[in-house]
Amino acid sequence: MNIQNIQEKLSEVLKQSVFLARTAGAAVVSRVRWFAFTPKGRRIATGLALAGTVFMVASSPPITLVEPGQLGIRMNLVTGNASELREGWALLVPQVHRLHLYSLKDQVYRPERSIHANGPAPFQSAEGLSIGIEVTLRYALDPARISALATSMPEDVGQEIVEPVIDGVLRRHFAQHTVREIFATQRREIQKAITDEITPMLAKDGVILRSVTLGNVDLPQQYRTGVESLLAEELSAEKMRYTLELKEKQIKETALHAEADKVRREKAAEASAAEEIIAAKARAEAMRHILPFKEKEIEQRRLEAEAAKVSRLTQASAEADARRIEAEGEADARRKLAESDAYRLEVTGKASSEQLARESELITKNPLLIQKTLADKLSDKIQVIIAPPQAGGFIAGNLLGQAAPSPRHANTMGSNRSGARHSNSSEYGSESGDGSEDAQSQEE
Repeated sequence: MNIQNIQEKLSEVLKQSVFLARTAGAAVVSRVRWFAFTPKGRRIATGLALAGTVFMVASSPPITLVEPGQLGIRMNLVTGNASELREGWALLVPQVHRLHLYSLKDQVYRPERSIHANGPAPFQSAEGLSIGIEVTLRYALDPARISALATSMPEDVGQEIVEPVIDGVLRRHFAQHTVREIFATQRREIQKAITDEITPMLAKDGVILRSVTLGNVDLPQQYRTGVESLLAEELSAEKMRYTLELKEKQIKETALHAEADKVRREKAAEASAAEEIIAAKARAEAMRHILPFKEKEIEQRRLEAEAAKVSRLTQASAEADARRIEAEGEADARRKLAESDAYRLEVTGKASSEQLARESELITKNPLLIQKTLADKLSDKIQVIIAPPQAGGFIAGNLLGQAAPSPRHANTMGSNRSGARHSNSSEYGSESGDGSEDAQSQEE
């Protein structure tokens, strides 16, 4: 085939292509005109537009919610720019924007395949033994670097970045240590070394490592038995060492306690002595102040005793004066009573003397008055008749030792008592008559 034939075929194909393009354009224009200018066409066009809109909204929603604890990166597919969206509602233009959501919460990674010694991917120790180690890592995305790394950051950061880095570091570190070091002696150092190596590696990819924890170590059964017995022996030796150290510390503690007790007793004795000295000084000082008060108190009591003595003397003197005044008053009263009695006796004596004078005069004048008076004083039951006495006779002459009256006169008095009463009454009147009448009858 020569070049001319090829050019002819290309020219023919080009002509056919132009013809087909013109035919297709004419068909499209005809169809558009049909959709635009016929009612049926407009209805179909409207239905297709609505269906397309619904499909676009369903396939890419224009509004999306960014949950709390998430960070959204909105990518512009046209310009290639990225913008950061915090929690809340975010507006997206369908087929223009694409939203990537990243969790800011802490995430945990555990190599599940390396937990058991007979698992699918156990770790290898320095002796070449397969061991299972339970490793737990906690990490989180750095919010400050997500926007910058959004274009190169994969969708699943944990699976595509974190897990490969951690697995590589863990296997390399465990392969550098023996089972004994991993199991017991250098667990903390290994953990620190792993943390120090992983932290900067993940930080480059915008991941912050929170912590690395080594958990259970799964050893082969035979090795586990030997290691456990060896560890038991070491633990026994370690326990004995700690026991000896504890005993030594107890001995030292006892010695320190004894020394402290000795010092405490010495200090207590010194304090007690000082306290007694201070108390003695205080008592002496107090006594120095108390003695003057005691002396003053004694002086005060002496003065009070003297005052009481003076008071008693004064009271006794006053009582004596009072008694003397009372005695003088009583003597004066008695003297005045005696004077009054003497005066009374004097007056009475004068009156009696005058009375006696008057009676003597009266008796002198009326001698029978004596007999009558004597008869009145004998008894009120005795009736007496007084007759004129004989010469020198007296009714009480017997009593006075004078001669008795004549028997006739006596018989006359006894036998004629009634007559005498009559004669008496005739001579002197009735017995109830007064002396003046008797004296008058005697005078007659």
